[in-house]
Amino acid sequence: MKSITTKELQQRLEAGEQINLIDVREVGEVQEGHIAGIVNIPLGLLEFRMHELDKNKAYVMVCRSGGRSGQATAFLDAQGFDVTNMTGGMLDWVGEVK
Repeated sequence: MKSITTKELQQRLEAGEQINLIDVREVGEVQEGHIAGIVNIPLGLLEFRMHELDKNKAYVMVCRSGGRSGQATAFLDAQGFDVTNMTGGMLDWVGEVK
């Protein structure tokens, strides 16, 4: 499974790189604070909403600590998507939060 640290992701975003972020936390968790530009697809709905994703794009999966995003990464990888897990999750994120 591919992974990226919060620091690496923050550096890439600050450099202006366009990154497709999928936050798999529940809606209430996302409302408490999230990285700008995320798409929220709660883990429990991912199987039913993966048709919204494009297999020709790369995605970085985000959650609270890295566990749920790891599950989402493994699931989508098995479906043929280009996905990377953000290790440490929002607990490790020190960048800007919306």
